[in-house]
Amino acid sequence: MRAARIKVRPEELEAAYHVISRTVNGERLFDDVSKEVLRKQIWQVSDYCGVQIVTYAILDNHFHLVVVIPRKTLVTDEELLRRYRVLYPCPTRYQTARFEVVTAELATNGSRAEEWRRRQLALMGDLSNFVKLVKQRFSIWFNKSHSRFGTLWAERFKSNLVQPLGLALATASAYTDLNPVRAGMVNDPKDYRFCGYADAVAGNERARLGIMRLVGSETWGDAQKAYREKLFSGGASAQEGEARISDAQLQEVIKTGGKLPLAAVLRCRVRYFTDGAILGSQAFVRMQVEAYRQRTGNCQRTSVHALPNDLADWHGLATLRRPREDVAAIG
Repeated sequence: MRAARIKVRPEELEAAYHVISRTVNGERLFDDVSKEVLRKQIWQVSDYCGVQIVTYAILDNHFHLVVVIPRKTLVTDEELLRRYRVLYPCPTRYQTARFEVVTAELATNGSRAEEWRRRQLALMGDLSNFVKLVKQRFSIWFNKSHSRFGTLWAERFKSNLVQPLGLALATASAYTDLNPVRAGMVNDPKDYRFCGYADAVAGNERARLGIMRLVGSETWGDAQKAYREKLFSGGASAQEGEARISDAQLQEVIKTGGKLPLAAVLRCRVRYFTDGAILGSQAFVRMQVEAYRQRTGNCQRTSVHALPNDLADWHGLATLRRPREDVAAIG
């Protein structure tokens, strides 16, 4: 079978994003069964779309994802069929028959085959289509399972562009995996089964590859050690009664000129990870701004903002947009 082609611009590079989406009105709708279904669907749809999951966290009323969108490449018909089947792990008789029809059409390489390839490729290698498909599929399951109808999600979704390697990606991922700690649900993210770190510790090979990527390690043992140090500042994990740092405590540290370890700050809800638009080195942020201007012709003046060192040592990380508040309520 021939390869289905995706148009590629020479300047296209892989991109990483931190994504967050909440339920309507922030309602705490997701029990453990719902979280498990959403977890499985995230992995299924990411495989179909060719999106790499670095890590994730699914809470009672929202989810976080850190993902990498790879550079677009040729996709063979065999790979398209494999991805298509991933979406239907337990196919009905109709779906099985549909697979057979699609396979036969691809073998003829006619107009119907071209149209099918076009429809599949349009959903792949794109952040918006990936998140949209995850939310649509989960909404259908959730509404049917809970005898409800109507909107499940409060918004489209929010996303920040993240530098796809190094400190920015590792910091955004640690912030994501520490969500259940900030929420007071566990003292250690390995004990919360609906986050990428716990998934990796439990043996999920794809989850392990995500963490190995962000710490630059070729073995899970080395990656696990390095990432756990990133999460807990060399092993200083949250003990009983220390799952969260209060906003008042954090503000007092800032007022007195003290600094907290980065891992301690990440156990607070920091708006730079949701409102900063772009997260990375100052050079990376400037490069993205310039690329946007060239693409759109928009010459509006924008500024690169270094993360404030009075809070913690961010090692040169910067954002595009300064949030209304640097630190929000814990939760």
